[in-house]
Amino acid sequence: MAVIVLGIALVFLVVCVSTWLLVFPEARERVVALLQRVARALGGRAARGGRKWAGRVDATGRTVRAAGTNTATALLRHRWVLAVAIALLALPPLLILAFRQHVVLEGFSAEDLSESRTMVAELLRGERLVPPPPPPPAVFTTAEVRRIKPEIVTADRKWDRINPDLQQRVLAIYRVMRAQYGIEMVLVEGYRSPERQAELKRDGRATNAGAWSSCHQYGLALDSAPMRAGKLQWDMGDDWTKQAYFLYGELAQQAGLVWGGNWRMRDYVHVEMAAECRRAKQARQRQGG
Repeated sequence: MAVIVLGIALVFLVVCVSTWLLVFPEARERVVALLQRVARALGGRAARGGRKWAGRVDATGRTVRAAGTNTATALLRHRWVLAVAIALLALPPLLILAFRQHVVLEGFSAEDLSESRTMVAELLRGERLVPPPPPPPAVFTTAEVRRIKPEIVTADRKWDRINPDLQQRVLAIYRVMRAQYGIEMVLVEGYRSPERQAELKRDGRATNAGAWSSCHQYGLALDSAPMRAGKLQWDMGDDWTKQAYFLYGELAQQAGLVWGGNWRMRDYVHVEMAAECRRAKQARQRQGG
């Protein structure tokens, strides 16, 4: 979104400057004169004692001035056409910015997500949520898991090592997904030691971040996956799995978390408390860690 706004702002700036130069002859002549002075200075340094280059610069300046005057006259004559054209060019991006909406996957209606937002807020204001019983250990050690996600076999899944605020937000998301959509979410990794982080990076598994670079080291990030028919689901080519992860990401953002599915390097299982994590990293750096 920031790139779109910047692009629109640059286009608007170029249009404004161009119109200013074309409509106001005095401004145009000043700019041309400035360019001539710069060109003369450069020409004088490049060929001291010669006047051929300066003559060419003067001739070019006269040509530019004449062309600019003719163009300005033509544009002034058709200024209303120009104004309508600029308005038509600016209208579509302005309408997109004004009326843009979240894209919602088929199967999750806008009304459902609105209700979910309310449910998440109520849960966060209400009772203290308790982590659900973990699934059988065998869920994390199947042949499929060892082949697709071997790093989670030995992952830490202790809720008490996760920041309490993050716990409550994620547990609220879990409850909404289970109660409203029938999707069971499972914690696959919470706290991650710096040694484990360094090992994962060294082995090229799951991360490019080194020790103390991940929010997992501060208990401010965790990974979750949906479970169906007793198996963790990873295949984003499967419609049900894709919708489950996107719903998880939507609810995470409503709960004030950052979802890894929005990153360039997609990490659909990951959510974190980004601002708190930045402060934790800065505090560690100040302590000389």
